[in-house]
Parts: sequence; C-alpha cells; structure tokens
Amino acid sequence: MAISLTKGQKISLEKESGGGLSKIAMGLGWDAAKPKGIMGFFSGNQEIDLDATCIMFDATKNIIDVVWFRQLQSKDGSIQHSGDNRTGAGDGDDETIFVDLSRVPANVTSLVFTINSFTGQTFDQIENAFCRLINLSNNQEIAKYTLSGGGKVTAQVMSKVYRHNNEWKMAAIGEPANGRTFQDIIPNIVPYL
Repeated sequence: MAISLTKGQKISLEKESGGGLSKIAMGLGWDAAKPKGIMGFFSGNQEIDLDATCIMFDATKNIIDVVWFRQLQSKDGSIQHSGDNRTGAGDGDDETIFVDLSRVPANVTSLVFTINSFTGQTFDQIENAFCRLINLSNNQEIAKYTLSGGGKVTAQVMSKVYRHNNEWKMAAIGEPANGRTFQDIIPNIVPYL
C-alpha cells in the first residue's frame, strides 16, 4: 500500500518495498485547470507543459548529470526519461523517469526530482498534480506526493531519493520555486542536499 507523503516526510525505500528494491519510476501527472469564461462557465482546457527532471548530485553538491526533456538518458544509462508531454492530456502519469538504482554510479548520493512549467503558467492553473514513486519489480506504488495549494509559482522541487547508510531513502520536499527549467531553481535545491 502506497504512503501519501507530506512535505518534509522521509521514508526508507527498502522497507516500503519489502526489500530488494533496484528499479523505480518517478511518475508526474497533471491536468490543466479549466479557465472560466466571462459568465463564470468553463471555457475549455488550457494546455500546460510541465517538465519532469532528475538531477544527479554527488556528496559535495556538484551536479553529475541531468535527465530531462533535452537529455532523455543519463550518460551512464542508469536513468531514462519517457519523453516530453506538452499538454498533460490523458489519465495517469504524463511524464515518467525510470531509475535503475543498482546502476547509479557510487559517487552519486542524491537524485532530486523537480517539475517546471516550461510555458510559464503557475501552479494555481494546474489541477490533479502529483509525483509518485513506483517499484518496477511489481509495479506497486511505493509513495505518492500530491501538490497542494498550487500558488503563483512555476516550479516545484518535488522530492529527493538519496543514499544513507548503504540504503536508498526518499524525502518529500515540496519546495515552491519560480523558473521554466531546472537551471532556474538550483538555488532552491541546494539547501535540501
């Protein structure tokens, strides 16, 4: 059974998955909020391009590699991106980042997952946004973090998967930020490393 994470909560991925966790996926899903017309009636969906990113950091807070819509695979091949979804249309995950934890280089201590509104809409215009972690050995959802409150920001530092005492853990961060790409929000990420 998946844990619904709250901001700042941490979990052990090994314990939550029942041990032997080696391949995970981080799914991102969202829907565009329905804009209201002049009379207050819904006037159709607005397309919103959210982007999922995974940034690989070492112990000294240096970026080792980045997987995002402009680079769909890490240089070492341990992380893959499903591709850019520019509308949020459809049910379930709109973008997915697949991670083979057994292949993540030993010098990588943290994987930080972010989302950015590339088209610049703020999160108060986005409905049903979530980030979830899936154990790919059995396709079970391990944890889910729901964006709540949205607000007038264009980015979110969602979560961090990190090594601690030779075990992978996950921390829900939920830090609001502003920026169209991950480069814009690096100052928001560093305090969580």
